[in-house]
Amino acid sequence: MCYSAQVQADYKKYVTMFGAEMSIREFYEVFYRRGLDAKIKIPKAVEASFANPQTDDEHAIKALIDEHNDKQAAKFEEELFRQKKRLADAERSLQSKPTKKAQEDQRIASDKIRQLMTRHADLKRTELLDRDSRIYPGSYVPVMIWEDGKRVIKPMRYGCRPAGKPAFYDVKFPGTYNARRDNLQGFWKGQFGHTHGLIVVNAFYENVNRHKAEGRELAPGEEVENLVLEFKPRPTQDMLVACLWSKWTGPGEPDLLSFAAITDEPPAEVAAAGHDRCIVPIKPENVDAWLNPANTSADRLLAMLEDRERPYYEHRMAA
Repeated sequence: MCYSAQVQADYKKYVTMFGAEMSIREFYEVFYRRGLDAKIKIPKAVEASFANPQTDDEHAIKALIDEHNDKQAAKFEEELFRQKKRLADAERSLQSKPTKKAQEDQRIASDKIRQLMTRHADLKRTELLDRDSRIYPGSYVPVMIWEDGKRVIKPMRYGCRPAGKPAFYDVKFPGTYNARRDNLQGFWKGQFGHTHGLIVVNAFYENVNRHKAEGRELAPGEEVENLVLEFKPRPTQDMLVACLWSKWTGPGEPDLLSFAAITDEPPAEVAAAGHDRCIVPIKPENVDAWLNPANTSADRLLAMLEDRERPYYEHRMAA
């Protein structure tokens, strides 16, 4: 399953590439709700789209981003102070009477100090790194859909909660960030043929077992070891990954826009690396037909997924 991907996070690139319109209201709502709900995660590269606001709406979003980052910085600084005190106390204890607790406090505090300093520095950093546009389940990213006869960009959560399902589906079915092609007319029948989307991806990441990646069986007594592999298309390219999305509504709850990336059987090189699924990049000539599936047969839609781009995927250990 594609648990993580490197995406095009700047909505302006979608506007340029596809002539799409941005739904500014939904972007504002997501940034506003993040201030109330710590579970909402927005990649730094999405925030960077509003670094130089040109309109009143963009200025309003930039203000929400700045407010959020200021609060995060204060939170990190407060926790950093606590961990530095913890480290100092542990080191004094180790000098006078070494104990296992003091050793653990020293190790944990040192690790947390490094993490907090990195996260604090990330808030202030303006130069974008690859990891700033990497998404995980729960991340909000731009998704292109079809609405009112045109291509539209909206922020959606990676991890689809189908309309009409209870909110606990997020916990009961934690793998709904991917939609298996062989289950599109089953579990995903409410979205397939109705609400389709696209995201732009240039790499994806998978958890694999080391022994499978090395093309062998587990040795006697050997424990399963997990690796994270990065898969990139060659030649380097942006892939238009087919998605399903849904608008969920519930009493007393804010509306939720969320999506899942469609996956299929892997090409030989991905299977040889130890993984059994792969994203589905559709061809540029099929973009509008995919985004606007009304009056299109299921067979035709499935044919678009079959007649897809098939780059060769190189892999390496993820950083």
